[in-house]
Amino acid sequence: MDRPNTSDLDQFDLKILEILARDGRISVTDLAAKVGLSKTPCQIRFKRLVKDGYIEGFRAVLNPAKLDLDHVAFAEVKLTHTHEEALGSFNAAVKKIREVEECHMIASRFDYLLKIRTPDIRRYRRVLGELISTLPYVASTSTNVVMEVVKESGDDARSRGA
Repeated sequence: MDRPNTSDLDQFDLKILEILARDGRISVTDLAAKVGLSKTPCQIRFKRLVKDGYIEGFRAVLNPAKLDLDHVAFAEVKLTHTHEEALGSFNAAVKKIREVEECHMIASRFDYLLKIRTPDIRRYRRVLGELISTLPYVASTSTNVVMEVVKESGDDARSRGA
């Protein structure tokens, strides 16, 4: 099967994706009304967008403060080596650390950027010292602590109380 291309999408498909990105729980009836289609054609498009991989899934956006996880830090990680074995070993190991919410390989002065969520700075220090710093091929780390979250994924849903 050929890889889907955004040029294969029309204005209705793009509007469906835009609405679903903000509200994944919207009913097909409400979605159809917002897009300007009747229910059946909207549902057919929705199913095709899922099948073709434009929609990867749906998830609940959790409230970190209510879960006592409102301390966020970004750790820059520099590896000793960046050959495939080193990258693969690091990638596999970092996925096992539950506090690492995101991990991105970066083209920069460092190799990876990790978003880490913990209850407080003490727990972050333990995660950094006992887990991240001991990952395969880690040469050094540098931390940036978040003082205030201005915008992050899922903000639209939270602001609506969803």
